[in-house]
Amino acid sequence: MSRDEGHEDRPRGRWSQRGAAFGIWYLRTVTFINLLSAVSVSFGNDIRRHNIAEFFTPYLLTAGFASAAFSLFLSVTLRRRKRAAWILNLVLSGLLALLFAFSMVAAPEFRAHVQNWVSLALTVVFAAALVVGRREFYAKGDRSNPKLAAAVAAGGLLVTSLLAALLVTVSNTAQDASSTFVQRWRYGLMRLVSLAADDQRFPGIDTPNWVNVTINVLSTLLLVAVLWAAFRSVRSTEAITEDDEERLRALLARHGDRDSLGYFALRRDKSVLFSPSGKAAVTYRVVGGVSLASGDPLGDPEAWPGAIEVWLAEAREHGWAPAVMGASEEGGTIYARHGLDALELGDEAIVETEEFTLAGRAMRTVRQAYNRIERAGYTVRIRRHEDIPAEEMDRLLRLADDWRDGETERGFSMALGRLGDPGDGRCVMLECWDGRAGEGAGELRALLSFVPWGAKGLSLDLMRRDRNSENGLMEFMVLELIQRAKEVQVTQLSLNFAMFRSVFERGSRLGAGPVLRLWRSLLSFFSRWWQIESLYRANAKYRPIWEPRYLLFEKSTDLVRIGLASARAEGFLEAPGLPKWLNRKHLENVR
Repeated sequence: MSRDEGHEDRPRGRWSQRGAAFGIWYLRTVTFINLLSAVSVSFGNDIRRHNIAEFFTPYLLTAGFASAAFSLFLSVTLRRRKRAAWILNLVLSGLLALLFAFSMVAAPEFRAHVQNWVSLALTVVFAAALVVGRREFYAKGDRSNPKLAAAVAAGGLLVTSLLAALLVTVSNTAQDASSTFVQRWRYGLMRLVSLAADDQRFPGIDTPNWVNVTINVLSTLLLVAVLWAAFRSVRSTEAITEDDEERLRALLARHGDRDSLGYFALRRDKSVLFSPSGKAAVTYRVVGGVSLASGDPLGDPEAWPGAIEVWLAEAREHGWAPAVMGASEEGGTIYARHGLDALELGDEAIVETEEFTLAGRAMRTVRQAYNRIERAGYTVRIRRHEDIPAEEMDRLLRLADDWRDGETERGFSMALGRLGDPGDGRCVMLECWDGRAGEGAGELRALLSFVPWGAKGLSLDLMRRDRNSENGLMEFMVLELIQRAKEVQVTQLSLNFAMFRSVFERGSRLGAGPVLRLWRSLLSFFSRWWQIESLYRANAKYRPIWEPRYLLFEKSTDLVRIGLASARAEGFLEAPGLPKWLNRKHLENVR
């Protein structure tokens, strides 16, 4: 799907794209000049000279951090195709161009300066470029944005202006410090607008330069807050309803064998869009302006393009950056046909239970570890969730919560986000007990939970263990499930996801190049905190089949934004700017 599809009712051509690009780059250039003038005294004085008397400067060109932040924010929102940003820029630049033109006609002294003709021309060209490129700006914002922005502006202006007046009062070094509070307040307001504003009207006020800069930084923070409130994207969509879940389960019943991550589409904090035929669906969550899907689309592969097109159209309509985490090679290929680029994230470990064996020299270490745990008297009980009595399930839930590592619940792409729900009766629970008296006679030490993968497979969802238990319990439980797979009638298991597995594997081989060895060394270093290499080693001991998984994205410039959104969705980062107790509770991702 091209970038223009989904917007056929808005014809767009080369000139429209050029007009939009000019507007964006103009604001980026103004941002650079404003920032340079704020940190450079001599350049700031030049801007000051052209902001007074018979001179005027082009649209948004003025000295100060606040004006730099304003123009930067507008350039970013224009690049994200925000309709509200287009309207604001067109209104402001149009009014400014009319004011400049009126001044040039009414006052001959203004016409005497080439600077003013250049300023008028640039402002008019910018406004004209916006008009030409109007079809490029289609992204909708949240309907509550105007009210929120007005509230933030009113409250923030009151607070920042009072703080500015207080700073001016305590730092005033003028010999004739006979200014009133109102005058100091007006002076603070002036500094909130620009560092290069004329202060000759305030003879009783003389403040150090650091005070002026501090006040202007306050206005920068206020502007950022107001602009964020005014141009924020729609923050969420309707979560999966009961009817949606029924339709998704029907798709899984027919096509659930295709993707080991398919069952995780049933997370109830996701949203869903179906293809026009209803035979396929994409589930996603909006995080930080990113429409983040996970895994492959559900349903009939022939209907995947229809679901992807609907999802992309919605993302572009709201100015969200579309991204997919953990797509398979088949799913990634279909996404790529719709304009997304692919980046390999790592590999998923898949074990074929009928072909697995602990025999042989290659499995000697694994076999010894398994036998050690078995000799210690540990036993494993394997049951479907639907076969666990309600009282027992409640106890398992309490233990799983007590054993969680840290306060933050994690998970999105490879975690179901709930345990013990009545709708998940086909999930499989493994319980590991200590003692030699038989199953259930000792003390429960660890839990594993798997979700269904079609009719004959399971996909790892949750891993919890008592921190005081012996190491190796998880491996022992997985090996027990592999060897006793017939008890739950499965033939394949999807285990942990190993990020950058190919780097560790190829980087350790003879003949690996210097770039690959350096990349492997960096990953090994960061593995001290994020367990990247240890996950690969833990998976490799089962000698699995490695299935690559991909990150899909539209623009490489959005990768940082997508990375942050992914980390927030998985629960590794808290939502910025919010108290901890206001952040979404993500469910544990143990993969």
